[in-house]
Amino acid sequence: MSAGTDGSSPFDAYLRSFQEAPGYLNFASYGPPSLAVIETIGALAHDASLGRASAQLHAQDRRGLAAVSRLTGFDPDAVTLTTSTSLGLLQVAFGLPRGEVLVSEAEFPANLYAWWRSEDAGLTRVRSLPIIAGGPLAPVTPERVAAAVRPDTVAVAVSAVDFRTGTRADLAGLREAVGDRLLIVDGIQGFGVLDIDWTVADALVVGGQKWLRAGWGAGFTALSPRALERLLPRLGGWTGVEDPSRYDGRRHPPLPGAQRLSVTNASPFASGALATALEVIETVGVAAIHDRIAATAERLIAGLAEAGVSVLSPTRHDDRAGIVVARTPSGNASSATDRLADAGITVTGHGPDRVRFSVHATTTTDAIDAAVEVMANIP
Repeated sequence: MSAGTDGSSPFDAYLRSFQEAPGYLNFASYGPPSLAVIETIGALAHDASLGRASAQLHAQDRRGLAAVSRLTGFDPDAVTLTTSTSLGLLQVAFGLPRGEVLVSEAEFPANLYAWWRSEDAGLTRVRSLPIIAGGPLAPVTPERVAAAVRPDTVAVAVSAVDFRTGTRADLAGLREAVGDRLLIVDGIQGFGVLDIDWTVADALVVGGQKWLRAGWGAGFTALSPRALERLLPRLGGWTGVEDPSRYDGRRHPPLPGAQRLSVTNASPFASGALATALEVIETVGVAAIHDRIAATAERLIAGLAEAGVSVLSPTRHDDRAGIVVARTPSGNASSATDRLADAGITVTGHGPDRVRFSVHATTTTDAIDAAVEVMANIP
């Protein structure tokens, strides 16, 4: 990275582009967008208020798709925009060939209801990954999946990073364990944080409101050649077909790529926000963001351990992303989150005895030290 004219580095400029409160440690729930994203949305809204041509506004779709392709490694024709992880997963679930979907009970609800709704419609059957020692929260490992898949299993669904524990999935290992079946990855807790090969997934679905810091209503789905061959666009709409503006009352053939899943025209505000958020990431690179987050999480883990607070999330660098989960005495998680809030620290309480911290590249050491001090004094 070269220094700017004022002597600052691109990473300094990246950090200055955000303005969240210093104690914000809740990126696994929502990532406040950058000033550049806010400016993009405002400029596009201004253009819309002046009656600018819709084609001009929807050029943001192409900009977003290009950025998604660059950062995922998927071909441009293999990516499409969506409004959320939930919608993307539903479209994949309803497009699957008949058969069984294997998924852990510990998944975030978005990665459960999609398969349940498909099963309700008579399209697939859902089977829970067998529970082992460690209970439902045990990590989804290649070994567990390899032992559980059956001849009629058509897909395995998993999160790249577990939202409760912060455990990072071994996607490359799962790719081997799944074999020729489809590997469906909910990437919302890892994409933009982990510098890995995402193309091992057959379907990568990511909402933009968390680690990408693009705001709500923006996201994408990326599909492998295997997925494009097998998935039907059962929840695709009129913009996912050839010649969509030829209003002849006839059914048109679906588009050949991932955009066959398009339901209707995307919001140019969301598309522009996603494109800008991804371009902001590109100014420094995912690897630099990952390293900064990893170092900050390491400081938090070490501080909690020194304060005598039990850490429930993985402590090894290669097993985690940006989530750090701390244990409180049973029933005290709510009190802990209240005390943290009083100190200006924003987190999420999970259950009666767990507090989830999630740090980003913009998280300061002062915020980490303040959070540790509060946790050290939770009775």
